[in-house]
Amino acid sequence: MSKPIALISGATSGIGKATANLLAAHYRLIICGRRADRLQELQSNLPTDVKTLSFDVRDQAAVFAAIDGLPEEWKAIDLLINNAGNAHGLSFIHEGDIADWDAMIDINVKGLLYVSKAVLPHMIANKSGHIINIGSIAGVDVYPKGNVYNASKHAVDAISKGMRQDLHTHGIKVSEVKPGLVNTEFSEVRFKGDKTKADKVYEGFTPLSAEDIADTIRYIALAPAHVNIADVLILPTAQATSTMVHKKA
Repeated sequence: MSKPIALISGATSGIGKATANLLAAHYRLIICGRRADRLQELQSNLPTDVKTLSFDVRDQAAVFAAIDGLPEEWKAIDLLINNAGNAHGLSFIHEGDIADWDAMIDINVKGLLYVSKAVLPHMIANKSGHIINIGSIAGVDVYPKGNVYNASKHAVDAISKGMRQDLHTHGIKVSEVKPGLVNTEFSEVRFKGDKTKADKVYEGFTPLSAEDIADTIRYIALAPAHVNIADVLILPTAQATSTMVHKKA
């Protein structure tokens, strides 16, 4: 019997890449992202059958074309991990860059919806499936200068709850993982490539790693069919809230 199929968005780095590495033992994988070269490199190192799809989740037409264009035997996706997302900028609301706002709403909210919309018809037809949305502590705990990023992750939280209510009668599980501080490319993207500034975010304590979150995702995904681990907030020990982090001098 062939392994079930998992689709992972944002698989070219960080949590998505780590998740692909951990799930390869259990699933055939469809790995998605904007950077085709990174997808191909990851594909070559995964010990399972892999399809790569290169698209930007903001592009509705590209999302549907890529997923609808999968071979028939790959369309019945059992597990969807909506991981693609990012933060752009850290500014007071009156100083915010509208292009940053658009990017966060388009990727974190609309991109998640587009991918889900493309995958769900097969899950509903099969009366089974599992969606794991990657949210954030920012979706439950607003912090200064986080404004629109916070709003986008609050939307992910609301969408996840709404999905669970709408889909449970179809045998589809919906889970959300809300990480705190994870040392990935996240802060480097937020600070426009300023690595020095990004590195300071993680100084003085041990942050979570991408593998920590991937391990949580794997645990949720492999739970028995009658068990839905619906909502997980995972923080480094040094972090209590979005803004309370115990850092050593």
